[in-house]
Formats: sequence, C-alpha cells, structure tokens
Amino acid sequence: MDDLSSSLLCQENDTCLEEGGDALEYQLVGSRHDCGVSEEEYVGILVEREIVLGFRRDESLVFGDWMKRARLEAINWILKTRATLGFRFETAYLSVTYFDRFLSRRSIDSEKWWAIRLLSIACLSLAAKMEECNVPELSEFKLEDYSFEGKVIQKMELLVLSTLEWEMGIITPFDFLSYFITKFCKESPPSPTFSKTMQLIFTTMKEVNLMDQKPSVIAAAATLVAMDQKMTMEAVELKMSSIPQHRLLEPKDVFEHYNLIQRLQEEETKRDTHTPIDVTDSSRVTSSAAMAKRRRLTFSDEGSSHGKGQG
Repeated sequence: MDDLSSSLLCQENDTCLEEGGDALEYQLVGSRHDCGVSEEEYVGILVEREIVLGFRRDESLVFGDWMKRARLEAINWILKTRATLGFRFETAYLSVTYFDRFLSRRSIDSEKWWAIRLLSIACLSLAAKMEECNVPELSEFKLEDYSFEGKVIQKMELLVLSTLEWEMGIITPFDFLSYFITKFCKESPPSPTFSKTMQLIFTTMKEVNLMDQKPSVIAAAATLVAMDQKMTMEAVELKMSSIPQHRLLEPKDVFEHYNLIQRLQEEETKRDTHTPIDVTDSSRVTSSAAMAKRRRLTFSDEGSSHGKGQG
C-alpha cells in the first residue's frame, strides 16, 4: 500500500442529478436504456446482481458493543457531512454500504476510534466520486477529534478499494424505487411517496447492517410502508406478485422488513422525534461480519500519528 496513486481512478458522473423522484426515475430509465433492455429485464438484472454482491443475512456473525457504537457515530458523521457539503442522500447511503461491506471483510481492533474515523472519510469520499459532480478536496471532510493528512486518507481509500475488489457500483434501494412505486400503485402515486420512502430507508440504515438485506427487499418494504401501514402477509404477497421478478424476491423477507420498519417508526414516535435521518439515540446494529472470518485492518496504531485527537 506504499505505492499511492494521486488518482483513485473513480470518475464522477457526467450528469449531476437533482434529488427527488424525477432524478431517481431518470437514473433507472437511463441505466436501462444504456443496457438496451426493458425495464423489467433491467430490474431482473439488478436483483440477480444483488446475490453476486453478497447481500445476505448471517445470524451467527455480529458486531460487539464497541463496534455498534462506532458504526452509529460514523453514520451520524456521514449524514452531518452530507448536509454540510451538499451531497445527495444517495451518496450518504452508498458510503454506509461501503463502510458495512468493508467491515464484513476486515476487522478493526476495539477502541481504535481513529481507524473508524479514517474509514468514514474514505467511504464518503469514494461515494462522492461515484455520485457527485463536484467532489471537494479531502481537506473539506472535517472531523472534530482528528485531522488526517491527505496521503493517509488516500491510503485508506485504496485499502477500501482493494478490500471491496473495486466493486464500487454497488446496488442500493434507490435503484428500485421508481419501479416499485409505479408497480405497487394502481393509480398515480401520491407526491410525497418518494420522499417518505427515502426517509424510511434512512431510518433503518442506522439499525440494520446494509449487507444483511438485499436492497430490493429494503426498497420494496419501505415503499409498501409508505403506502399502507396495515398490510398482512397475504397483502404483501399480492403486491409482490405484480413484480415479474417476484420469484427472485421472497415475500417473507419483504414482510419481515416491512414489520421492522413499522417497529422502528413506533420507537421513533415514542422518542418524540420526527427527523429519521438525524436520529442519534440508537445503538442497535444487526451485523453480517464475524471477526473470525475477517482480515484485520492493516494500519497499525502508528497510523493515527498522522492525525490528532483522542481515541
């Protein structure tokens, strides 16, 4: 990892898409046309690719309490920095996906907060390179308790890239939203459906390791909750049957995640908060990363000498 490259070879998108329903629909349709396939075929390709990318639950693999807290703090920083730098919400979600996927393959020793902070910056920076038109200098990704040199951040970016095997075009729930909303709504969907569904997705992001569940399942469940909060298993199965690829999507998984979102909404209401993206008093994480099956982060404690702060 000593041979660093000034360019990470990740090109920004040619077109900057605005946040909102129209942008999400454009992304889906534009990508489909690039593939030269129909909408149903394109979604089918995405669903099949989820399996290859390793989105699956493994109950035997869990984070310890320290990592749960560290992950929550990392997500809070990512969301705060997203707002500060004006990034799209999709960029924040993608960065957390990188974060979770990295930790499913490499371990970080307990209490090494500097490593978590560095990983957070690297993941958000890489996600910005994939999603944003204008990517700020690394010096703009500011932390309150550490200050890392640009070369150190670049080294971490390269470690993330190699650990993820340069698979940075990872599927997210946003790839499915416009399609599912169109399929699930017999009539024109209410205007707030997109924004409400996105809020629900971000509510679960803090609670569930993003490698534990397929993005299509998260998107379907969030869309259904946004439309109707009193669905039965039979009703979910009926909705899913309208999707040509429903044989690749387990209604049981969708209904389970549907109920999870409902529970998280109820807990949020009890906490008297209505800003799911900014919720901070939560520490539960369902993880798919086992220490025994992951390589350790190769940076030594000396890596933190490039930064300053308390950890």
